[in-house]
Amino acid sequence: MNLAILGATGSIGSSTLDVVSRHRDRYPLFALTANGSAEPLLELCRVHQPAYAVLSGARPDLELAKKFKRCGTELLFGPQALEQVATDSRCDVVMAAIVGAAGLASTLAAARAGKRVLLANKEALVMAGPLLTRAARDAGTRLLPVDSEHNAVFQCLSDAKSVRRIVLTASGGPFRAAPVESLDAVTPAQACAHPNWVMGRKISVDSATMMNKGLEVIEARWLFEVAPRAIDVVIHPQSIIHSLVEYVDGSLIAQLSTPDMRVPIAYALAWPERIASGAPRLDLAALKSLSFEPPDERRFPCLPLAYAALEQGGTAPALLNAANEVAVDAFLAGRLRFTGIASVIEQTLDKLAASPAADLDTILAADAAARRAAAALVLARAA
Repeated sequence: MNLAILGATGSIGSSTLDVVSRHRDRYPLFALTANGSAEPLLELCRVHQPAYAVLSGARPDLELAKKFKRCGTELLFGPQALEQVATDSRCDVVMAAIVGAAGLASTLAAARAGKRVLLANKEALVMAGPLLTRAARDAGTRLLPVDSEHNAVFQCLSDAKSVRRIVLTASGGPFRAAPVESLDAVTPAQACAHPNWVMGRKISVDSATMMNKGLEVIEARWLFEVAPRAIDVVIHPQSIIHSLVEYVDGSLIAQLSTPDMRVPIAYALAWPERIASGAPRLDLAALKSLSFEPPDERRFPCLPLAYAALEQGGTAPALLNAANEVAVDAFLAGRLRFTGIASVIEQTLDKLAASPAADLDTILAADAAARRAAAALVLARAA
């Protein structure tokens, strides 16, 4: 199956290439994409030799295109090129691993084109859950979750009609046990130092605030067609149980593995089969304990904000996501305190009214409005 990796230079892209390199004959690489990381993308093309590469955030550059051509790869430019490779008739599988709202259009295009979509871009479902799931259903294709939590739920689902609740696990991030009053002084370096996972900077901050879990709650609602009240979050510091499904008979079924993204990637790639991922085996005897605790909403105010946006519906999740992206970017740039992230999101949601998410244009307009409002709030705090 010919594979396109959208977001090839990120952590998910790197893990996907590692898995694919173990099964080269099974997954020929059709396209690799990046935003503006030309040299890292060029190096990947030298090694993997895809038919196409895309720099979605760059202008056409003839000299750069010649460098890629020497690797046997045609280089395309601009965001429209993402949709071009994702919908190409020669492409069978799309790994949607672009971080944030930037990945929505290409993911939606791939689903509409009937591609098998491996969904690592949670924001696509957060912003446009009904649109994306309907597009996949109409095209007769599947959205296969790559997030470790949703992939775990997918593996544990044996009878969807008998599910009582879905339990998403969260590590609690680097500040699970830190005094709440100390969080105001958290630095970007501290927030990005995840105790269990190796991730990009944006998602590492989302993990530290637990907004990532809030986004995952919204994602789970659309992936598994369950009511918001049937999705719970529990902190599991060891990151060994990746999520659980509770059935009406009282059974809880969990998926366990080492915290390695190659496990869910390999499962999504080969489904309904299984292939070797390269991840280390889980040594049960070496586990001292598996512990669980409820999330503290004083410490993690982003989580209830996400639940509220999901309950409100319409464009509210898109507003939430956009405000979060702006706030996290400001924090990483040193323009906003860590505790200001949740405040900016909450104020943005208070300021803007949600509307029915009827189509992609409406969702993108809500996204743009929330970005403007959140940016103004960040600027006002700095004044």
